[in-house]
Amino acid sequence: MAEQRQIIIEQPVPPDRPLGSSSPSNAKAIFAASPIHRGELTDEERKTFYQNTVLDGTVSGGNGVNLFDPNFPDSPDLTEVETGGGGLPSSPYTPNLTSPGPGSINPADMPAYEGELPNPDQKVLFGTGQGGLVSPQKTSKEIARASLGNYISGRSYLGSDGRI
Repeated sequence: MAEQRQIIIEQPVPPDRPLGSSSPSNAKAIFAASPIHRGELTDEERKTFYQNTVLDGTVSGGNGVNLFDPNFPDSPDLTEVETGGGGLPSSPYTPNLTSPGPGSINPADMPAYEGELPNPDQKVLFGTGQGGLVSPQKTSKEIARASLGNYISGRSYLGSDGRI
């Protein structure tokens, strides 16, 4: 995230116009029909649009995805993940680690993984933050609470890095 405020729509007017600077009055005269110069697009309007449309809104019919909700309301609960053979994962945290066997590339031929997996109850770390054992069902709800301007540098949400 940027440490300094970035220009969205409204440019600061330089106190003295040194060489190479823009002239807001000339830009307004040249592009009088622009929604920026008519006051239709402002920093506050763009922030509100972004919050309502991108962060809180549901996108339909865009870029090959029929429906997308940035709040991920149907995020999986890892405690309900079915594991085993036939292409199912070895654990809620790992894909099936077996091979379908000689001559096959069909995931349905994969046996259940019988090897040793890290025990999540022993708080084995998978990744960073909360150890990678937290379910997307919980994290998506926390991330969905974020709003424009209320971000925490280096974290998805308060506590996501394993600290408070």
